[in-house]
Amino acid sequence: MIMLKIFIIGWKKKIKKKKNNMKKSTFYAFVVIGALTLMACMVSCTDATMSKMGGYGDTFTIKVLGPDTVITYHSTGKVISEEKSDGYYFTNVATGKLVEVSGNVIIEQE
Repeated sequence: MIMLKIFIIGWKKKIKKKKNNMKKSTFYAFVVIGALTLMACMVSCTDATMSKMGGYGDTFTIKVLGPDTVITYHSTGKVISEEKSDGYYFTNVATGKLVEVSGNVIIEQE
């Protein structure tokens, strides 16, 4: 009877070890898959896309082209365009106010 109890206790310890090893291997598999996905996304992005994503904190010059005039603005940070809009908005350095523009616009990073 004692031998049977020792055998059962040893068998339970082996099962716990296998479960812990399985949890670790599953975790490492997710980490590796996540890292590979991130690397694939970074490699597939063009230089322009990377610049567009990383432009926060930089200043930009915005030129709005009219029929006879060119209006120039300087932003305090990123110039943003909404998904279903043909315009852009930003904070003007000179006034500190929000400016929205649309039409023929040239945006240059300084």
